[in-house]
Amino acid sequence: MENRKLKTLAGVVVSNSGDKSVKVVIDYKVKHPRYGKYVKRRMKIGVHDEKNESGVGDLVEIAQCRPYSKSKSWRLLKVVQKAVSM
Repeated sequence: MENRKLKTLAGVVVSNSGDKSVKVVIDYKVKHPRYGKYVKRRMKIGVHDEKNESGVGDLVEIAQCRPYSKSKSWRLLKVVQKAVSM
């Protein structure tokens, strides 16, 4: 098996309602093709969280992997920063 570099992203958890599943939002900016202005875009990705270790508001790092289900093709690598609880 060859060593390949995993595609990783960082985002914020917005939902953890399912068992071993979380939704992560990734915000980015893209340049408009005609006007040149930068426009905000957002992706909401379903992520497999094997140990249920992340909560809403946590900053997490995710990696692309094999499909776990119809909507989950990413897995949780680590929780970078826990959310501040009040």
